[in-house]
Amino acid sequence: MSTVDTRNVARDSLFLFAELGFEGRVDRIRVKVRNLSAGGMMADGGGIDVARGDRIIVNLRNVGAVPGTVAWVQGSRFGIAFDNEIDPKLPRTAVETGGEAPRYTRSI
Repeated sequence: MSTVDTRNVARDSLFLFAELGFEGRVDRIRVKVRNLSAGGMMADGGGIDVARGDRIIVNLRNVGAVPGTVAWVQGSRFGIAFDNEIDPKLPRTAVETGGEAPRYTRSI
């Protein structure tokens, strides 16, 4: 993702969990995904030590490992700019083949 301001990019508000790891470290942390777009996401880490510029890999359901960079930090929430765009609808779809996403994960 470029350094262009992307705050106006369409994103889905949702509530999912994802596994986050820092490049060069083996430990993984569970974070709440607050919103998601093709180019990035907002996560809530609830007290993890994260700084702007940190290189991370986030494991999203139905997408897999997505590398990116921490773009901003505000309290326990932080933004991640993905290296490559993803399909933001995939994490909200059911894991079972042909299944429908639970009602609470669908767009309002």
